[in-house]
Amino acid sequence: MKLTIIIVNYNVKDFLEQCLLSVENAIKNIEAEVMVVDNNSVDNSCQMVKERFPQFQLIENKVNTGFSVANNQAIRLSKAEYVLLLNPDTLVEEDTFEKVVSFMDNNPDTGGLGVKMIDGNGHFLPESKRALPTPKVAFYKIFGLSKLFPKSKKFGKYHLSYLDKNETHQVDILSGAFMLMRKSVLDKVGLLDETFFMYGEDVDLSYRIIIGGYKNYYFADTTIIHYKGESTKKGSLNYVKTFYNAMIIFAEKHFGQSAKNFIRFIKFAIYLRASLAIFKRFVSNIFIPLLDFSILLFGFLEASHIWESIKYHANYYPKEITHLIFPLVSLIFVFSIFLSGGYFQPVRIKKLIRGIGLGSILALAGYSLLDESIRLSRVLILTSISWALVILPLYRLILHKSHFFSFKYKTKDQKNFIIVGDNKECKRVQNILSESLESPVVKGFVHTKTEDEPSSLGSIQQLKEIVRIHKIDEVIFCAKDLSSQDIISNMLDLNRHNCDFKIASPDSISVVGSSSINTAGELYQVQLNLINSEENKRNKRMLDLIAASIFLILSPIFWGIQKNKNHFFRNIFGVLRGKLSFVGYNQNQEMSIHLDKIKDGILSPINNIDYAKNYSVLKDILIIYKKITHIGNNINLD
Repeated sequence: MKLTIIIVNYNVKDFLEQCLLSVENAIKNIEAEVMVVDNNSVDNSCQMVKERFPQFQLIENKVNTGFSVANNQAIRLSKAEYVLLLNPDTLVEEDTFEKVVSFMDNNPDTGGLGVKMIDGNGHFLPESKRALPTPKVAFYKIFGLSKLFPKSKKFGKYHLSYLDKNETHQVDILSGAFMLMRKSVLDKVGLLDETFFMYGEDVDLSYRIIIGGYKNYYFADTTIIHYKGESTKKGSLNYVKTFYNAMIIFAEKHFGQSAKNFIRFIKFAIYLRASLAIFKRFVSNIFIPLLDFSILLFGFLEASHIWESIKYHANYYPKEITHLIFPLVSLIFVFSIFLSGGYFQPVRIKKLIRGIGLGSILALAGYSLLDESIRLSRVLILTSISWALVILPLYRLILHKSHFFSFKYKTKDQKNFIIVGDNKECKRVQNILSESLESPVVKGFVHTKTEDEPSSLGSIQQLKEIVRIHKIDEVIFCAKDLSSQDIISNMLDLNRHNCDFKIASPDSISVVGSSSINTAGELYQVQLNLINSEENKRNKRMLDLIAASIFLILSPIFWGIQKNKNHFFRNIFGVLRGKLSFVGYNQNQEMSIHLDKIKDGILSPINNIDYAKNYSVLKDILIIYKKITHIGNNINLD
């Protein structure tokens, strides 16, 4: 066996599928085996591998063992001359493996090899080539000197940015995203250090290869796509902690006493970065809700003063009442907008209006429960609702237009798409877009064959001009009709045109890609409407709150028709507190381990799997309507 390709996967099924398809094409002319090690994913990754790639070996871990442990599992099983560690969020060219193996064959002093990597936008990834992160080199990187002086041999050493990215060079450190090594070298220097859970293990192993008397190379004659960051989000506190702790482990292991001050500095950097991340996230998350609350409260109080002057006299309403009720109503609106997804950017007008609508229902329901002695005029309540409907969308539009606080207001999907491929596959991908987005603007198809439909925008040779003239925001490549090499070549050719790229794998229901190395890849997919999607969870919770409020307000009626009256109020308050949902899985059916977890329900559907995979609020409403006399069922709240 010439080559063993090892891919460790954790909850990136759609990227893994695309990666394996490219690997399948790239091993046709080489004796190779592929091992996928899954670290207890919950996104049906294992099922996908079994169904689509039964020829590949799958190792299913029952816990997330981490990157090092999982790779070592497969390395120990390998009998090949070379071992390649490959990330699941990568895509390789058809001749990548042939080229890198040939280089290793011709350079017997080479212990490890990395390749030229680009991100989902076709931009070169600087971590493709790195130097040893000595305390001094790491200091220049952390304080940004390497970014300020990239061509300096002193300051630009971390990413070796002074070396030509289009030429092959000897380097110190390889990237774990694509790390090719001789099995004999691994037998000599040891496997990945399992002290590292994630990050740092590639640095450690690369350094041990050099200590063992071998060379590491950056190989520029092939290019792979590395979407980077699909499993771990770069802005998260967990990333900051894990990455810097890996640096500490490496420094303690290889630099010993001489790195004591450096280690103290790294620990300081952890606390500083973590504090900044917490503060930034807090400000980002709280700013708009706090502004909503302040604007709503101001409007409500001013409305009461105006109404007093018109209808009654100044200070007609006791301040004790207005200063209690209006802040409470403002909080109800903010909470309702949150449940509707109105604070998730980019903000959609329909989610904001839906949140205001829910807030209006809850405010009116609460108003009806108040004692008449402390009730305000209905005109004030309706005026307050009108104020919310006008001012909240309006000031968001102002923020969007002024680009203040990076606020994005989105009323519809406004991207201009083109799809590159043969006519049949382009139409299939267009259908995926139509099911995934509200109003995708597909400007047309770019065909790969000259004899294709005359109605196409042009040929693939004219891609640059088509993108420029039609102001294209996103190009989708059909992998069924284009080789990985052609896709990567076109991405590199277009990366100055400020457009995003996606790749549609053949026979897949997903179109995946990533517009930034710091964000998760955007996914267009034939919608199964899974119950655990963020939007469905919010919609379900919103329905629960509305239904519970209605049942509570009209309790004399609904309590009277219950078959079991004893638990009616307990269940209603259980729903309001979030302990229960009105509809949950049918516990009398055999529960599949693949079903997404949801709250226990008072009522249940006929088929759990259909309910979980194709959820809709309407289903819940119909179940509640049909079984409305069973709201008082005895449910275990423990």
